Amino acid sequence: MDEVLAVRARGITKYFGDVVALDGIDLEVPQGRIHGLVGPNGAGKTTLLGLLLGLSVADGGRLEILGTPVRRALGTPDGVAGFVDGPGLYPSLTARQNLATLASLRGLGRRAAAIDDALGQVGLTDVADDRTNGFSLGMRQRLGLAAAVLTRPRLLLLDEPANGLDPTGRRHVHGALVKLAAEGVSVVLSSHRMDDVEALCSEVTILATGQVAFSGPLSKLAAENRELEYRLITSDPPAARRIAEGTAGMTVAEDAFIVRAPVTALDDLVVRLVQAGIAIRELAPVTSPLEAAFLALTEQPESCR
Repeated sequence: MDEVLAVRARGITKYFGDVVALDGIDLEVPQGRIHGLVGPNGAGKTTLLGLLLGLSVADGGRLEILGTPVRRALGTPDGVAGFVDGPGLYPSLTARQNLATLASLRGLGRRAAAIDDALGQVGLTDVADDRTNGFSLGMRQRLGLAAAVLTRPRLLLLDEPANGLDPTGRRHVHGALVKLAAEGVSVVLSSHRMDDVEALCSEVTILATGQVAFSGPLSKLAAENRELEYRLITSDPPAARRIAEGTAGMTVAEDAFIVRAPVTALDDLVVRLVQAGIAIRELAPVTSPLEAAFLALTEQPESCR
């Protein structure tokens, strides 16, 4: 049985004058998943989100959102909500008044209970009656998410939703997004924060110079035979170093106990350490699989810059 897709894009192109912003983009976002969109500045992330939100139209290719083909006309498709370049808010209004105004503009009525619920999901209940002109960047981002949630979207599109978030705000936003996905809402989020993408997303698309460098499950990045650096702390560092140095496919740093190896060699090392009775107290990647893949797939040689 075919998986239900919230977004299906084939060969999407977008030009701004002579600049190719998107060059033959393919994208699939299944229903009820959180899909990460990452790439360096200028890779085309915001342009792609703008197309999905109906803020602009593609110059070529086919786009289908929530099962409906997108025609060449501006306008946010039904069931879609989100923001690019930050949420649009009325600074002279309170957080609650902002949401009430949005609800009225969308024909949703004032719906006090729904507004309170949306504010609660993003942790803004205590400042619901404060004017937003005094809000920090992170608070504005959270209110933008509350505004999107209020419309009960089936597809939620977010551009850098973690900007300016403190740990408490980050926890609220993560919790809200996970809850939405569990309820069947599809989420596409663009972020420069690899830790947020890894914590939230089951799938990721990496863009580079307007093209897809990778698209698929995060687990595929980790499973591919790439060498990564890992920090290793054990109960017997000298003995562990000797074992690591004798493990095929593994390189051990001179100045610190950092090993560089593909996953298969790392598995072998763990087995050998356990067999030697050495306790592993920490084994963590210095660079995450997503960040390593991002750098490998998006960095250009000096001659190409």
